Amino acid sequence: MISPDDQQVIEQQLGRAIRGALEVAHRCACGQPDVVVTAPRLEDGSPFPTMYYLTCPKATGAVGTLEAKGVMRELQQELDDDPELAHAYAQAHESYLKSRELLGHVDEIAGISAGGMPNRVKCLHVLAAHALAVGRGVNPLGDRVLDLIGDYSGGRCCVEVTP
Repeated sequence: MISPDDQQVIEQQLGRAIRGALEVAHRCACGQPDVVVTAPRLEDGSPFPTMYYLTCPKATGAVGTLEAKGVMRELQQELDDDPELAHAYAQAHESYLKSRELLGHVDEIAGISAGGMPNRVKCLHVLAAHALAVGRGVNPLGDRVLDLIGDYSGGRCCVEVTP
């Protein structure tokens, strides 16, 4: 359950109302949410495969910069060239699917995780959110994205909440 205070922060971070958020999956160094768990089916009935959703604008900005620099292509090449990395990434995909299935089965997205898993690198935001939510050692490419963005908070909260 998302508390009213967390909902206010998340909506300020996103600049819009949150959809389908079930709980905070991770908090940044300042204590504010930066990843939420999202239901596999939104309130309007739409299937939503992105279970872990990155909300912090500082984190999303840092990841967006990586995407703009071509890091997705680099990681895709590593994935194509390294069978061990490919195996670990496929395991991350399976873990993601199992966790989402616990939230509810949605036929339209059965077998589909997010971020391009298990064979592609499609969205670094999702991979970073996955790594933050479940911890290091589960998604090797998500861990790599976190290494590349470093301390995205810069020691300051992304939004200042006023009561």
